[in-house]
Amino acid sequence: MCAIAGAALLFIGTFFHPMGVDPSDPVAAFAEYAEDRLWVASHLVQLAGVAAMLAALLLLSGQLEARGCSSVARIATAGAVVSLALAAALQAVDGIALKSMVDAWAAAPVSEKEGMFHATFAVRQIEIGLASMLSLSLGLTMILYGIALLQDKMYPKWFAGVAIVVGIPTTVAGVVIAYEGFSTLAMVINMPANLLLLVWMLTLAGFMWRGGKTIP
Repeated sequence: MCAIAGAALLFIGTFFHPMGVDPSDPVAAFAEYAEDRLWVASHLVQLAGVAAMLAALLLLSGQLEARGCSSVARIATAGAVVSLALAAALQAVDGIALKSMVDAWAAAPVSEKEGMFHATFAVRQIEIGLASMLSLSLGLTMILYGIALLQDKMYPKWFAGVAIVVGIPTTVAGVVIAYEGFSTLAMVINMPANLLLLVWMLTLAGFMWRGGKTIP
């Protein structure tokens, strides 16, 4: 249920997130964000989705540890907890602080706009830093879960392989974001990986639901 609800909530939150302009163009992006009335709500829904999906991974860790995959599964568990903390910090900056700043910038008189823009841009840089760390943490966590699943006999090997496939581009996207911000290259790498993650989560839900009576 956590995997299904998480994937659905993250999809809904992302669907309502404005994406009409290039996020690497701060002036156009800030103007778009200031006009969006669902900004805070969409980001809180995204956070709820990420939290539910990471809860599903923590439940998966319990299953894997019970069947002897303790070492890798425990490290993966730590990665999931770190990822949740980073996701909450990111949404605090992006979903709440940045919205307040872009609204203040949009409403500022002409004489104050430049100063407000630079202050808002500084908040944006904090967001980029957190987004980079979240992408790195989540990518490495998925790779660890893939390795743990490879050691497990309950789940198919291809399912473990897909987890690793999800993790690698997510990790790479984190590095690209660190160097280039929300560039076109970062989005091209990250968006397909995120979509594949949602599909993987739904597949995980199917496996866990089917094996709920037999998996210890």
